[in-house]
Amino acid sequence: MLGFSVYLSHDLTADDYNYLIAMRNAGFNTVFTSLLDHDNGEIERLNELGKWCKNLDLKVIADISKESLKFLEIKQLTDFETLPLTGIRADEGISMPDIAKISKSFTVVLNASTITQNDIDELKDENADFDNLTAWHNFYPHPHTGLASKWFKERNHWLHKFGLKVGAFISGDKSAGFYRPTLEKLRGVNPLAAMLELKKLNCDDVLVGDTSIDTDVITTFVSYLKQKAITLHLREGNLTLIQNQWHNRPDVARDVVRLVEGRIKQLFDLTPQKEILSRPEGSVTCDNDLYEQYQGELQITKCDLPADERVNIIDYVVQEDLSLLKFVGSSSPIIFVKSTK
Repeated sequence: MLGFSVYLSHDLTADDYNYLIAMRNAGFNTVFTSLLDHDNGEIERLNELGKWCKNLDLKVIADISKESLKFLEIKQLTDFETLPLTGIRADEGISMPDIAKISKSFTVVLNASTITQNDIDELKDENADFDNLTAWHNFYPHPHTGLASKWFKERNHWLHKFGLKVGAFISGDKSAGFYRPTLEKLRGVNPLAAMLELKKLNCDDVLVGDTSIDTDVITTFVSYLKQKAITLHLREGNLTLIQNQWHNRPDVARDVVRLVEGRIKQLFDLTPQKEILSRPEGSVTCDNDLYEQYQGELQITKCDLPADERVNIIDYVVQEDLSLLKFVGSSSPIIFVKSTK
């Protein structure tokens, strides 16, 4: 599952609706929101959001605490049916017996970071419907407070033993002066790279914690979800790279991405460059005619490499996309675009 966040601290606008459409079209299917503020316009905004999401076939999960239940006048299980929600994320004060009751007819998201073995046992004793239970980690706006990757992976493995799917948050665009990721190492990291990293760490569901994500980044998700293509933004915007299709070789090299089509198409000038430069990570290079049988070979460096008179540098992947290079797999399609930043 892929999700994104729409918060109810402001009146919803046409821009919010267009954002829902863009994310839905990119392959996201769940909206996360919060009902923890308890201001007077919150319920009205929730109803508006729910109506929009129903029209767009998007699920809606809301963070709800015990105080939220009072504010929303939720006194019994059937009252949840009056809210335009697909499910709730149970926050502070909602007991395991209450969660078990709600799970009989409603999706409930547990706190993946804090739930204990005793909580699991109590849910079982209360005959909770585990088919309607999942678990999401918190996000952490405060720098340096995000989770450690090792603990996160182990925790997810533990939760999977009970048949629970696990979700976590990634950064979007910086809002309110901070990012909202689950893992500290992924704070402000390219969202697509962050999603792929979470998948490596036994995470099933990924949500954007921040309130927006750049349109250009949304396009990279579309390309990956539909074609498994990795989109890389170029600093100089070399047109030949941008206008052609490229793939990594099936045998994945340690230090570089080797583009299959380079030596086949021979699209670049093979004259050795006068200035011989070192090749920092993200350099897009072409082997010149001094490299004899390798001339025309195109590579993207995955680490810093020294200067080589046999290698020309033709462009650079921007800093923000370097985290994607390790996810270029066997025969992965690669799309080059010019950076707008």
